[in-house]
Amino acid sequence: MKRSILIFLLIMICTSCYSPDRDCSRFKTGTFEFQTYLNGEMVTSTFIRNDSIEIDRFQERVDTSSVRWINDCEYIVKNKNPKNMAEQQPLHIKILTTKKDSYTFEYGLVGETEKQRGMVRKIE
Repeated sequence: MKRSILIFLLIMICTSCYSPDRDCSRFKTGTFEFQTYLNGEMVTSTFIRNDSIEIDRFQERVDTSSVRWINDCEYIVKNKNPKNMAEQQPLHIKILTTKKDSYTFEYGLVGETEKQRGMVRKIE
């Protein structure tokens, strides 16, 4: 019995020390692709980001947004030319984990508690 408790505690200690890889600086610039479901259909958005500007191409529409980095893994995106009230609201994006050519992130409107998750792949 003591042995199983000791093994359990050892496993808990080892797994609690796990920290996901977050080399966010690799994703401040480049060309990226984001896929999501919209009305039951998989759609793709492509965007080019330099440190402070993001140009997004989605369904033959191009938008430009400003990017303000809070730290290496969090930034605020704000549409430069909003066409309606919804586009005026800035998004807070937090990179949760990174891999060689992709990252998982959490995003939501600034000031809102509801968050969603997504994955972006760096293509250039």
